[in-house]
Amino acid sequence: MQQFLALTSPGIEILLAQELKDLNAEQVVQKPEGVYFSASIEHSYHICLHLRLATRVLLKIAEGAASNKEQLYASAKAVDWSTLFSVESTFAIDFVGTSDEIRNSQFGALTVKDAVVDHFRDLNQQRPTVDKANPHISFQARLLRDQVSLYLDFSGRSLFKRGYRENTGAAPLKEHLAAAIITRSGWLADTSKPLVDPMCGSGTIVIEAVLMAAGYAPGIDRASWGFEHWLGHQGDAWQTAKSAAIEHSHIGLTQLKTKVFGIDLDSRVLRTAQQNAKNAGIQKFIEFSCKSANEIKNAFGSSGTILFNPPYGERIGELPELVETFALLGQKFKSHFVNWRVAVLTANVELLGMMKMASFKRYKFKNGPLDCQFALYNLDDKQVASSKVNAEFEEKDSAFANRLLKNKKNLKTWLKREQISCYRLYDADIPEYNVAVDVYDDHLVIHEYAAPKNIDADKVAKRLQEVVYFAPKVLGVATDKAIIKTRAKQKGKEQYQRVEQTKKSLIVDEYGAKLKVNLWDYLDTGLFLDHRKTRQIVAKKAQGKSLLNLFAYTGSVSVQAALHGASAVTTVDMSNTYLNWAQDNFQLNNLSGHKYQFIQADCLQWLKKNEQKFDLVFIDPPTFSNSKRMGESFDVQRDHVSLISDGIKALATGGELIFTNNKRNFKMDFAGVAALGLEVKALSEQTLDKDFQRNKHIHNSWLITVKG
Repeated sequence: MQQFLALTSPGIEILLAQELKDLNAEQVVQKPEGVYFSASIEHSYHICLHLRLATRVLLKIAEGAASNKEQLYASAKAVDWSTLFSVESTFAIDFVGTSDEIRNSQFGALTVKDAVVDHFRDLNQQRPTVDKANPHISFQARLLRDQVSLYLDFSGRSLFKRGYRENTGAAPLKEHLAAAIITRSGWLADTSKPLVDPMCGSGTIVIEAVLMAAGYAPGIDRASWGFEHWLGHQGDAWQTAKSAAIEHSHIGLTQLKTKVFGIDLDSRVLRTAQQNAKNAGIQKFIEFSCKSANEIKNAFGSSGTILFNPPYGERIGELPELVETFALLGQKFKSHFVNWRVAVLTANVELLGMMKMASFKRYKFKNGPLDCQFALYNLDDKQVASSKVNAEFEEKDSAFANRLLKNKKNLKTWLKREQISCYRLYDADIPEYNVAVDVYDDHLVIHEYAAPKNIDADKVAKRLQEVVYFAPKVLGVATDKAIIKTRAKQKGKEQYQRVEQTKKSLIVDEYGAKLKVNLWDYLDTGLFLDHRKTRQIVAKKAQGKSLLNLFAYTGSVSVQAALHGASAVTTVDMSNTYLNWAQDNFQLNNLSGHKYQFIQADCLQWLKKNEQKFDLVFIDPPTFSNSKRMGESFDVQRDHVSLISDGIKALATGGELIFTNNKRNFKMDFAGVAALGLEVKALSEQTLDKDFQRNKHIHNSWLITVKG
């Protein structure tokens, strides 16, 4: 009997242990690192051919002390490697585990590799070649508590790959995880009942389900095995095991009487699923259809299983559509699938609550790096009856929805009078719903603020989902035009951060100015809505005058000034991205010529060196910055007097400086400014428009002039 270790993903170990027992493996022991078992070499071939839940099977070849490099080398050197593989075969060493002395896997692998090579050298044989990418034979050293176990990679890597998948969708589910959730769903107890995957993607779940129902050995289609270049490989026993597995599998398919259904909205990925099913030779058992999961109706039977792995919304921008989808699915399931079972694997556990159903069992799995839950629901009469009490989300039951409706009503007359299409509708009015909601024409941007640490994370997630569900509905915005951004304090980072890379943009109108906004790619959109009135104040003051716009961002202040007849506009920002954006805004408004200058520079350093004079200077610095491109850090509270002093030097005689920032509780140093011979006038009451009057601290503005 030989000792083996079967590896799998977290959460599957207990199922793998049972699978090994069902395959008549002996001395099966489940441990955190995997499942140990014993078997003869002949029987191990049978096991490898039939295993669905393992990612790799390792054959133990030796063990020894490994508290330091010398012991690890000695334990590896004691192995008779020349009886395991020939020098003509390339090899690779995987190393798992660390200790105080052996601190990384590369060091451990290199030590074992040296022992292997030295073994052959001592026999006066040529040195075998290492091939990390595609070796003939692989070994794995596993370090645990100063002991190393050395294994032959018996099955070869990626045992879960069945061979039928030519292509996959955007987020493919690995076959062994699909097999695990199929097992947990309970469908295999009666495969005569229908199985439906309403978001089937490239078809992994439905294909695996059919193959499992048929008792099909997944290993018979595998192109290569780890033991093929092992000198202990028993070719005749292998062929006998494989022939038996092939015969068993074909008989299973011949006798199979089941029907599964794969549904997906994406016709392209559905064609991939159909091709994958054809590659697996089981296309006749699966009925594919292209439609939205929200349109699903029960045309399958009186009872069965709905099993699916929906998108997780890893990019937060996907959340609005997912929230609506889960809410609609819950309603569909309870209306059309009474006496069915629903089984869902998701990493976004909070979304499950949108279905308004009570799960009777949940299991934890890992899908790659993501922690997932697999939730099971029985849609019996009791569940359906209890869920009818609150089958849908009602606006009247949501404090957030009610406030949104109230704010919308309060702003209606003002919006119509001012012809404003981009505005803030909600800004953490209710503390429990800690978000801001902005409207950009027919789009919606939801800014999620970082929740206080004492607020339970589950409650935060549920509140956000309520916001995401109701905001589009209340405002009549399609969910694919609702965008979510998560905001946190960006200490030590630049003010504007990239979050996506869609390169999409909209053109919006503000008092006759065309401005490009990007609602997807950055935390900020390219247009600070709270400075709408500020832009108008600056623009009117700039008529017939020269303007210097520092920390200009996308140049919206510069555009408004130019449209109002500024004689010259100089736009300065450190970011080429935003400076190019500013130039795009000028082009949108047919503004061109030498009187419009765009300068890419550190504003602080540029201002100190500047000798040009301007009639009007506008400064809107970040609250804090320590960008590597800046010579020093900047703190607006600490450094504003120095900045204003430099700005005043750029003023022409009789000129004005408008200084603004968005630091909460900013305190103007009146004494410091007065010492410079300057007068300061607060402008914040004038610059806050109606949609921002709920948040008096959104920004503060000041008009600064030289004392007459």
